[in-house]
Amino acid sequence: MVIKSVNLETVCGVTSTFPKNEHIEFAFAGKSNVGKSSLINGLMNRKNLARTSQQPGKTQTINYYNINNEMYFVDLPGYGYAKVSEQEKAKWGKMIEKYLRTSKMLKCVFLLIDIRHDPSANDRQMYEWILSQGFEPVIIATKLDKINRSQLQKQIKAIKQGLETVEGTLIFPYSALTKQGRDEIYEYIDSYFAEETPLEETEDEEV
Repeated sequence: MVIKSVNLETVCGVTSTFPKNEHIEFAFAGKSNVGKSSLINGLMNRKNLARTSQQPGKTQTINYYNINNEMYFVDLPGYGYAKVSEQEKAKWGKMIEKYLRTSKMLKCVFLLIDIRHDPSANDRQMYEWILSQGFEPVIIATKLDKINRSQLQKQIKAIKQGLETVEGTLIFPYSALTKQGRDEIYEYIDSYFAEETPLEETEDEEV
């Protein structure tokens, strides 16, 4: 995948109406401070378009990034931040649930998990939530540069066990520092477009 253009096109708050996009969407979910903004910036090949902060819980909206005028990266609010009120958490949760339930163009949900730690109760809840909406989450194990290479398989196993992942769940280890894992994520995203091309060609031939 070659990034030619990126644009923060739509920002939705709790009371906003979600856009009816014509291009497919890839959503990114994860608890606060898991490195979600850094991942999205890395995938978009931009430094600071997705807002990063030392203060967890900064993303309080659903942000739609138009990529190459052919797809959207959808940044969902971070969850599990202790200093956010329960009322605020409930609002964000309902907003995420509504998006997962109603988006017509959502093709894949990437769930970010810190590779250094076992999944939290919030992580497990989000994983089950995504499954319940008919999607099989793709796990991105962030902060890969924070562990030794010898720990990699052990930590991946811990993530699978902690989430009780369904068979065949994909896990992409990723480092925002070195960009290791980015090409694998790109290839996975590209596979959605490769699947669509034969159908379009077949329809053209029939006409």
